[in-house]
Amino acid sequence: MLNAPKLRRRPHLPLKRWITRAEFEALMESGVFAPEDRLELIAGELVRREPVGTLHAVAVALANELLMRLLPETMHVRVQLPLALGDYDEPFPDIAIVSGRQRDYLDEHPTTALLVVEIAETSLRTDRETKGSLYAHAGIPEYWILNLKQRTLEVYREPAPDPKAVYGAAYQQRRTLKASDSIQPLFLPDASIAVASLMP
Repeated sequence: MLNAPKLRRRPHLPLKRWITRAEFEALMESGVFAPEDRLELIAGELVRREPVGTLHAVAVALANELLMRLLPETMHVRVQLPLALGDYDEPFPDIAIVSGRQRDYLDEHPTTALLVVEIAETSLRTDRETKGSLYAHAGIPEYWILNLKQRTLEVYREPAPDPKAVYGAAYQQRRTLKASDSIQPLFLPDASIAVASLMP
């Protein structure tokens, strides 16, 4: 594997060439990048996703199992699969709740979700600032960050324009829940999920 370029200071390159979502998908299908590279497309750039350690893996499995039991047939869970959120963005959230059935997306990835969940150990700043703004910009009504280090669930709602945010949008409501708390998802208001049940 090649080492990163040895630079004392990263240069300003105004003619940088962004990668489109169509190009990204073609690259991934061609096998240019190995699956273990775990790449996603954020703002036209290839970004490595957070490595999946044991805590992260168990948290994803727990969330998937719990949410699958709650969902009606008109929704399904996608685990670490792409969302097509724009010409230059294709993130792979840890969990996404999407309308419809799996076979509804044979021709194209979903362009929105009812809920996105990111599991955070080392990626907390990116999940809050960059991905939070991306998901708000895409109009996703609810976004959760399961913060494994602090054992809390950050709940974000009410996406709205925000000129200071990375994508020009941000969530207006934020709550931080402890393991002893519970949450009622917007898409299933009659369901109550214990935060502790999401924790590894």
